[in-house]
Amino acid sequence: MLLFQLPEDVLYHILSYLDCQTLSRLSQVSKVIWHIVSRDVVWKKIAKGLLNTGITRYWTDIYPHILLKERVKIAQNWCHGVCKRTAPLKWQPKLLPWLQLDGDTLFLSQAGEIHAYPLRQDCKKIWRKPIKIYSGHRADVCRFVLTDTHLISGGSDGKIVVHSRRSESPRKLFGHNQEVNCIDSKNQLIISGSRDQTTKIWTLASSCPRDIIPLYDRVWSVAINPTLRVRGQPPCLPLQAGLTPPTHPPNQPAKPNQPKPAIHPPIHPPNQPTNQPPLWALNDSFVTGTACCKNLSPLRIWDVERSECTGSLGSEFRRGAGVLDMLFESPFHLFTCGYDTFIRLWDLRLSRRKNVMEWEEPHDSAFYCMQTDGNHMIASGSSYYGVVRLWDKRQTRCLQFFQLSSDLVSSPVYCLRFSSSHLYAALATALHSLDFRHNVITIR
Repeated sequence: MLLFQLPEDVLYHILSYLDCQTLSRLSQVSKVIWHIVSRDVVWKKIAKGLLNTGITRYWTDIYPHILLKERVKIAQNWCHGVCKRTAPLKWQPKLLPWLQLDGDTLFLSQAGEIHAYPLRQDCKKIWRKPIKIYSGHRADVCRFVLTDTHLISGGSDGKIVVHSRRSESPRKLFGHNQEVNCIDSKNQLIISGSRDQTTKIWTLASSCPRDIIPLYDRVWSVAINPTLRVRGQPPCLPLQAGLTPPTHPPNQPAKPNQPKPAIHPPIHPPNQPTNQPPLWALNDSFVTGTACCKNLSPLRIWDVERSECTGSLGSEFRRGAGVLDMLFESPFHLFTCGYDTFIRLWDLRLSRRKNVMEWEEPHDSAFYCMQTDGNHMIASGSSYYGVVRLWDKRQTRCLQFFQLSSDLVSSPVYCLRFSSSHLYAALATALHSLDFRHNVITIR
């Protein structure tokens, strides 16, 4: 029997053990073999070991519409720093812009407005004319977040503006006395943090905050756990957490003919202190990052329903080591960065007094922003000279760096976002684009 007369699943399993160079040589044998080797299932194992291919640590695919073979080609350039730099948008007054990338649309805040720029399908270049402008703030927009149905922004005027992405009428929420430095939204819930030292919990349907949490320090960042459930839904955790779902919905009694379920003590993973909340409680939680100007940890975990602090992260923070950005990569893995010049990874299942990994800025600059690919890569923006760094989580040293501003004009990277082939970074006077498709390493 010839090799390519084997059943498809057996053939794909065999090809998945070949390396990139061997697959490229094999694809030159014939057209039939080229079509077989070009399929995503053959490249998935290779792609998981590279940077920014769209294959996450849980084997999910972020960019299923792009051939995985093409993404493996571009991943070589991410690793070696091969790209074409441009500045497609420039403006004269210095601003504090923020970015969000949603498919083929780039959202950029400029002063009191948020502009939506389409990206060209073929080359991903930005059209200079926005297709839509979101307004409603009298002062600069500090942060904004996108959901499937809404764009929610917080401004230095203390207002929160909720824009429906399907209608033209925005709705304003009044509640903060000073600028809204951070905002996040999931499942019809909005959480905002402000310089007025409070965090407020809102719902999309309300006009006043549901809860007000005093933090006694300026709030710079906030992140909602990705498994946040709507009130009334049963807890939902990944299977690896080791928890079994309830036999019947909460607040609903069991059937009369069935025995009542036994009540077991909370399940704690290894090395987790028993005074920490159980894992299922993390579903309804969010994390706040403060300026660290008080004798309190800048990172605290809060229960959404009770508005109570359930714990803090870290024990040794320098005074003034505020947390400027944070993101959940999974329900248990939290990344933070800020003025202490470190990117830190926290595993919420383990001891919260010490982070599990950290990456230090080599030039002692603050980290203003970051994003991960869900697998091995971290992209970060520093506070001086528009420096963007690429990190491989499997090593502590910086993999690649790009200086986007000139030596005469220094600007922080206020925000960055990336796709499978492009990285966009917002500085004080320009939006920069790095195109990693140029000079792609040949894989036939």
